[in-house]
Amino acid sequence: MFSPILIRLRLVLASLVLAAPAFGAVEPIQTPLPEPPPPKLSPGPVVPLRDPAAIVALMERVADFQLAWPDKRPVHHWTRATGYLGLLAASRTSANPAYEKALLALAEGHQWRLGPWRYHADDHIVGQAYLELYEKHRDPRMITPLREMFDLILKTPSTNSLEYGGWKNSDRWCWCDALFMAPPAWAALARATGDVRYLDFMIKEWIEAEASLYDREEQFYHRDSRFFPKREQNGKKIFWSRGNGWVLAAYARVLPYIPEDHPARPAIVARFREFAARVVAVQPADGLWRTSLLDTERYTSGETSGTALFCYGLAWGVNNGLLDRAAVAPAALRAWDALAAHVMPDGRLIHVQPVGNSPARFNLDTYEVYGSGALLLAGEQIIQLTRKPAATP
Repeated sequence: MFSPILIRLRLVLASLVLAAPAFGAVEPIQTPLPEPPPPKLSPGPVVPLRDPAAIVALMERVADFQLAWPDKRPVHHWTRATGYLGLLAASRTSANPAYEKALLALAEGHQWRLGPWRYHADDHIVGQAYLELYEKHRDPRMITPLREMFDLILKTPSTNSLEYGGWKNSDRWCWCDALFMAPPAWAALARATGDVRYLDFMIKEWIEAEASLYDREEQFYHRDSRFFPKREQNGKKIFWSRGNGWVLAAYARVLPYIPEDHPARPAIVARFREFAARVVAVQPADGLWRTSLLDTERYTSGETSGTALFCYGLAWGVNNGLLDRAAVAPAALRAWDALAAHVMPDGRLIHVQPVGNSPARFNLDTYEVYGSGALLLAGEQIIQLTRKPAATP
């Protein structure tokens, strides 16, 4: 018989395990992976989608589904905020005013606030949406809470190490997803306000995070420090597709704010080119990257959220003359065609890996707002890619 105290202790421990965040401890990759249930939803045929009007129609279908989605997570949650960035891309390509109106209403209702964690990158991504709306409407209220939060960070920057510790140590950009979540907001705020301190902080923290997470041998980003010693069953290092997708997309979101004559820009551009070339080199023939970039035999199903982020970053690089069109555009278009085939008639993008932090097998029926947001970002760049050739770097 257990004492009442011991029983209560066991219940508390069990609840803590159930409530652990998605980026908790990662088990070594040693045992066979469980098979997910067979999918009920199937992608359509893969056909080239190049007509701008047809691409806009597809984006509208995805955006309309996203608007109708009864998401119960907080307005500032990173999953929803990624979707907002996609809706903003849809608003720039579509004549439908509903997308921007919905975002303005959400932001007003949330009083243009960030998430509650001062330093945590996930709570900063919604600021990117606010800044894009501010650029159009120029209402200082839209960025006042963001600027107040970032000013506090500048006054008392975190000095934690870049060793990953989950929520216990998330004050620095010590996991690769963070490079998409926070740095673009810092860089965009510098342009919006003319205060270069925000850009200086972003570049300093970006360089340190990159030095920690970028694997110079494989030219991919580790998700965080826990993965440095880990290996897949085939002996290869573990590189998570969506995690690397976040980073490639992050380049597309920070480089527009780094001046051409900034001393840090050449090295950042060079790394972007090196990284993008490696991403292209491991793209499977069907266009969809697998959840583990270096173990496609173990992880056989294509994944769309990481693919959409890669597609966005690659197409943006070509459109802006930073990546070679002949070498990169075919990979972006191949990814786009595969993504379009995975959009259901009601606008759902399927084959999206659920919230996580590492390669996994998953239910292929799954869809998520960050997947839709990434697809919409990619669609805007694909329209530009198909309309006119970009300058060769």
